[in-house]
Amino acid sequence: MLHLSLLERLTRKASGYMGKIARLSRSFREEDAHPDDFWAQTYLTPGEQRIYLGMDARDREHACRVTRHLLREQKNPSPELIAAALLHDSGKSVRRYNIVERVLVGLIPNRIAHILPPIGAIGIRAAHPELGAQLIAHAGGRPRVAQLVVRHHHSVGDPEAALLHHYDEKE
Repeated sequence: MLHLSLLERLTRKASGYMGKIARLSRSFREEDAHPDDFWAQTYLTPGEQRIYLGMDARDREHACRVTRHLLREQKNPSPELIAAALLHDSGKSVRRYNIVERVLVGLIPNRIAHILPPIGAIGIRAAHPELGAQLIAHAGGRPRVAQLVVRHHHSVGDPEAALLHHYDEKE
């Protein structure tokens, strides 16, 4: 785990919230999203591609931004980390959010979502890492990809999962 000063933690948090606000501003209409699906699929196995294409276009666009950011800043990330970056929010695809849910759920920090009643959109928000890992396993995806997806909000002891969380928060 990173040992950051108070100022570094506050700066990181502020950056994360700015990223959430920017993402929310792009999340109103699915037809406004333009994920680079052809590019993304080159990093995925056939089963992982099916999961990726089943995601909402806004989530795919976010996943592409997270992955491109990771690729720009990290030297030689593992193929599994790249795939996990593309699939980290795949668990959200088990239930489509309406626009109000998408905005409100996007504002709830993950640690808060876990203490709220696990129903509807909030339940999906809280469980999306586990749901995504289950989708990946069921589709025959790589076990390490599923492991990174399930750990992307709780990355203690897993440096690659910590990187995924870091780039997810930035985008």
